[in-house]
Amino acid sequence: MELRRLGPVGQEKPAVVSEGVTYRLASLTGDIDGDFLAAGGIDRVRQALAAGELPVWERAEDERIGTPIARPPAVLCIGQNYAAHAAESGAEPPTVPILFHKHPNTVVGPHDDVEIPPGAQKVDWEVELGVVIGAEAAYLPDEQAALEVIAGYVTSHDLSERDFQLAESGGQWSKGKNSRGFNPLGPALVPARGIDPQALRLWSAVNGEGRQDSTTADMIFSVTQIIQHLSQYMVLSPGDLINTGTPQGVALSGRFPYLQAGDVAEVGIDGLGAQRTRFVPARTTPASATPQGETR
Repeated sequence: MELRRLGPVGQEKPAVVSEGVTYRLASLTGDIDGDFLAAGGIDRVRQALAAGELPVWERAEDERIGTPIARPPAVLCIGQNYAAHAAESGAEPPTVPILFHKHPNTVVGPHDDVEIPPGAQKVDWEVELGVVIGAEAAYLPDEQAALEVIAGYVTSHDLSERDFQLAESGGQWSKGKNSRGFNPLGPALVPARGIDPQALRLWSAVNGEGRQDSTTADMIFSVTQIIQHLSQYMVLSPGDLINTGTPQGVALSGRFPYLQAGDVAEVGIDGLGAQRTRFVPARTTPASATPQGETR
């Protein structure tokens, strides 16, 4: 079962894909968001599917695929969470999770175009396992409690501009992470049941050439360790997105050129789906004047 949001930018409608068939969810919810997840929405979808109560979405394949969750309250990111990536970044592996934030408005659809910011020279790709929180969580006592607040998993692309992150900004990571569209997400939110988050292959490619190929087994801090740790310092809310770090193979390593307008990056996680992002020059018109993304 995969939860999706389909339709033009700002007009996405909720859907579920089961056994290759797409169904509309309008009878159950107006959107796939934190309120839906907190109210047991995933279980209600399962029940409606089993009862045959959902209408088929005819020609769903013609619709644009939007972000699988709407308006995440927060986007929390863990840095250098794969030992080999920390090494290629010139850093020692962290002893506690490194936290930085992305603005929720960086989240866009999995196949939407993404702008190269004005003056940017070092835009970098980073495939990551995204974790979506399904229940409020604070001061969780152990990793089992952390596991219980996970709604599901999603393919996430934590794009970065390395000069903004490490040089021009004086080392403030978030300045290199928050440009328009710097977090393509999806194509689907896959419910947590039956998924081992530490046994997922993730990969990336640029213009058809492989870049990253690793598994979440190589994480320094596991998904549940990250969630329990964060809950000691903040309240996690339903709909929050946690990006759990990227493996080695990014441009920062010096082995590959950075992204430019015209490049196409693909990222994917086995069982969660793949993305295709085309990079374009930054717009000079207001965001409201030119809708972002491609219709697919």
